Amino acid sequence: MLEKLVSFPTVSSESNLELVDWVEDYLASHGVKSRRVYNAEGTKANLYANVGPEVEGGVILSGHTDVVPVEGQAWDTDPFTVVEKDGKLYGRGTCDMKGFDALALAAVPLALKRGIKRPIQIALSYDEEVGCVGAPDMIDAMAEHMPRASAAVIGEPSMMKAVSGHKGAFGIQTHVHGFEVHSSLIHTGVSAVMEAAKLIDWANQMNAINAAAPVPADAATFVPPYTTLHVGVVHGGTANNITAKDCEFGLFIRCVPGDSFDYWTKAYLDKVAEVEAAMKAIRPEAWIETRVTKGVPGLKPEKDGAAEALVRRLTGDNSTNVVSYGTEAGQFQERGYSAIICGPGDIAQAHQPNEFIEISQLEAGEQFMHRLIDYLSED
Repeated sequence: MLEKLVSFPTVSSESNLELVDWVEDYLASHGVKSRRVYNAEGTKANLYANVGPEVEGGVILSGHTDVVPVEGQAWDTDPFTVVEKDGKLYGRGTCDMKGFDALALAAVPLALKRGIKRPIQIALSYDEEVGCVGAPDMIDAMAEHMPRASAAVIGEPSMMKAVSGHKGAFGIQTHVHGFEVHSSLIHTGVSAVMEAAKLIDWANQMNAINAAAPVPADAATFVPPYTTLHVGVVHGGTANNITAKDCEFGLFIRCVPGDSFDYWTKAYLDKVAEVEAAMKAIRPEAWIETRVTKGVPGLKPEKDGAAEALVRRLTGDNSTNVVSYGTEAGQFQERGYSAIICGPGDIAQAHQPNEFIEISQLEAGEQFMHRLIDYLSED
């Protein structure tokens, strides 16, 4: 199963429909009807299905179908062919997160054979790796067309530990429009690169302030326990002797519980207005353009939540775990589902060249699925 899923090169920039076709046929071969939710262009699709009786109280097993690119990475093997070596399976997506997808799909025949009394609901999304774009429409469709599940397990790699919380995240794309002059006359022009640097430096200053501030109780278990701001890509300028006409960069903000997207958006746009005013004082033609990208909500730990209680029962894990990366779990929770993260593999291997998952992790995941089926078979 994993070998087949990895063989589909479902990088986020490409279509995932070939994989979706295969999964749909696989489910149909076991008598399970699935539904699709397409993107606007019809080039990608979410897929969801109800395995077992059409009753409430089931469990959602949620994964994503897309993977990150392999270009520019030094792979020792074909990234889209699973290779076994030293107790590990190498390949793009083995860890993040086709390993979990494979486990969920492989559990279907056993669940049907056992005659589970409450359903497993399979949920496979597109474009998780580029901002959790696909999942919201799928979750809405599931809520409309399927019996309400009691818990959603999002199978991102967690070493099969129960992860009950994660930070929220969103981005702001910024395009600084300067005014070109010869750099010997810098006082008459506006360098978009140098003005962008002021905004990037503001992000650094905010990180320092956040790191020095008292840690809120809700954020204490996160690493680091504060909201972080990061700029990873900057493009601008044409030559060293010309003030840059354009500079573009993306600001990415990960918020701890208690910090809102609205607060940080306003704080940044206030700084943008300050920098832009100084630019226009030199050249009225200069300006700054911003675009806020849709955020991924954080996952708030649920005290006595159904999903957490279930996963702890099935894994025996009673530790407290939160993570700083984002997942689709917050989107399920935002729509009223009890949600938790639990899946095979180590997040440290995700997105890396020679990505792998340990076979022992898949075995632990298989045991989890068997215990879940036992649970869903109870009266």
